[in-house]
Formats: sequence, structure tokens, C-alpha cells
Amino acid sequence: MNTKLYNHIAPGLSKLEWEMVQHIPEGGNWQNIPANIPSQRLEQIRRSGGRTTYYGRLEFEKPSYTITTYFNRLGNGCNLHPKQNRIISTREGARLQSFRDSFVFYGSKTSQYKQIGNAVPPLLARAIAETLKPHLKNHTFVDLFAGAGGMSEGFILEGFQLVTANEIEKNFFETYKKNHAAYDKGDNLILGDITLPTIKQQIITASKQQEIGIVIGGPPCQGFSNAGWRNPDDKRNQLFKDFVQIVHEIQPEIFVMENVPGILTMRKGEAMKEIIASFEAIGYHVNTPFKLNAEDFGVPQKRRRVVIVGSLKNEKISKPKSLFSSTDENLPKPITVKQAIGGLPELKTGEGEFEMICHYKPVSAYEKLMAGDIEFTDFYEICLGKLPVTCG
Repeated sequence: MNTKLYNHIAPGLSKLEWEMVQHIPEGGNWQNIPANIPSQRLEQIRRSGGRTTYYGRLEFEKPSYTITTYFNRLGNGCNLHPKQNRIISTREGARLQSFRDSFVFYGSKTSQYKQIGNAVPPLLARAIAETLKPHLKNHTFVDLFAGAGGMSEGFILEGFQLVTANEIEKNFFETYKKNHAAYDKGDNLILGDITLPTIKQQIITASKQQEIGIVIGGPPCQGFSNAGWRNPDDKRNQLFKDFVQIVHEIQPEIFVMENVPGILTMRKGEAMKEIIASFEAIGYHVNTPFKLNAEDFGVPQKRRRVVIVGSLKNEKISKPKSLFSSTDENLPKPITVKQAIGGLPELKTGEGEFEMICHYKPVSAYEKLMAGDIEFTDFYEICLGKLPVTCG
């Protein structure tokens, strides 16, 4: 059947990179590239040693490694398609992040890579939303630092209603707004800097028109990241205070703040103590932070996040239960790269279009979920073997 597929575009490769790619097998990396291929970066990696994901090729039968904001670059991670001699397409990166095919990315190609790489995987957010649902009276939410909309997508999948969202990056916001047009009332999807009093007031005013169940958001994580500078003076490390201020003004039943694992050890744990104390000072009971692996919740990717949850009620909120596991025989195995992207149309390096008409048929339960053919509950029943379709 002919269908529209968006953002299925493979990045280009230089002549030197193309020469390297020929030597990297499925599951291989920089160590497979012959020493006689000239590259200053490779020589440096060989001298000092480097991550085994550098110049890596994905494996069909395993989840992918973390999709980063540079997944269009050969040397920056494990970004090669398992079978085709090219870097994964924008759509394949989105699939590995669990964005449905109907979610279209806008802006420059570079921005699209950042939008996808920075996002919270929607299926991870969906699991968080499902866990919090029984604790809430109002299934409404506000999304701060919304990015392209990964967190929002997950909450919407669980039946939550989007009330207000804010994002500072113009291209990210364009993607967010176009994909959430059904929730756009003209003044509630807000582009701008959350630290500015005028923007902050717009967010608060738009949000107070309804009772808010939950405020979600991920203040930029570069300052907290193990890969970043972990600089206590980095202004990005203070943006959580703006998050706290808006939570204080809106008074949602629950807040959810997600971030990278590095936040737990920043300043020897003092940063986390400061964050928790800030929320406690405005009347919230903060649970022990959740340490979550995306692959445990249906995302075909090894990605770790930390989620901080606080409630106006003094109640214990448990972290989401794993739905998939590589060790628990009672649970289905994590979704693999093949299940995620194996059925998508083949591409050559540099090929693809923003909107492609193609003959495409989903070949796994995950692809059916991404294509919108089934809902999450049916997808999981299939993975459990309770419905007569296989996951692979």
C-alpha cells in the first residue's frame, strides 16, 4: 500500500568516510577500520583509546545505543545502519526514539537531529504518565522546556490533555506547534525565554485557565551531563529555579522533572539536594528520584534518564514497572533495531526526501505502533504473546 513517510533522509558521507564505512561490520566500530586509511581523528583515538561506539554500526538484533544530537555524524557514535552502507535516516533516528511516523520534524536538518537527540522518548514518557495517572484528579498537563515534544507525546498517548507549553528554540517550537495543532488556542503554546518575566507570566496566565494535574519538563541538561562541563556556574544549571517558580505559581497536583543521570552526582550530590529542597520549600513531597532505562519501556534504545517526581499529597509514588527485560524471562525482550526500522524503505547515502510516497508495510508490532496501525495496549499484548501477531 502506498503511504506518506516523512523525514526519511540519509545524511551524506565524505569520500574518506565512505572508504571507512566499507570496513565496519554489523556491531563493529573504529577498530575495524584499517590503519592505512588516513584520518587524524582515528589516529588520535587509536593512540588514546576510545569508546567502542565511535564509528559504530548498529546491530539488528539488539536495541540501539543512545541517539545523540549528532547522530548524523559517522565518528560521533554508533550511527551506521546495520545492513545498508549509510548513516541512519532522520526518520530512523525518530523511530529509535519512539516517535510515531505521523510526528513530522521541521527546521534545518541540523536542528532536526538536535530535536530528536535531545528528546525524551515518547514511550518512556508514556510509562511515567501511566504510573502517575492513579495519583491524579486532573489529567491535564503543562510542558516546560518542551523541546520538539517527546514528553508531551507520551502523556498524550496516555490520554492527558495538553494545556500549555513553552520552548525557547524557534525550530524546536515550530515542530512542537505543528504536531500539537489540536491543542493550540492561540496563546497557550508559547515561544520564548522562560527566564523573562513576560514569558513566565504568559505561561502562568495560560495555565491558570484550568486545574492542572501535572507540570512536566526537563531543564537543559548540558551542565549536568557526564559528557558536558558540569560547571556549577553554568546558567543552564540554574534553569530549574524557573521551573520551580512556575510550579509554585500554578500549583499542579504533581510535577515531573527529568534529566540526565549526571544530575545525581553533580557537586557530590549537593545539586540534587538543592533541587529537592527548592521543591520542598514550596510545599511538595519529593520522592526518591527514579533511575529509568528507556529499553525497559518499549523504546528500542539504551538510554538512561533520571526523573524527579513531587506531589502536593504526602504519598509514596513508585517508579514505573519494567515492561521489557533482557534478564526477566516473564517479560518480553527489549525491542530491537530490526523491529524498529527493519521494514523502512532502503536508502543510499545522501538520499531521501522530506515527504516520500512509498510502498511500505510494517513488518513488526513496533512498526505497526509507529505507523499508527495499533495502540500501545495492543502492541504490548502482541509482545507478551497474547495476541496472534509476533513482535519480530
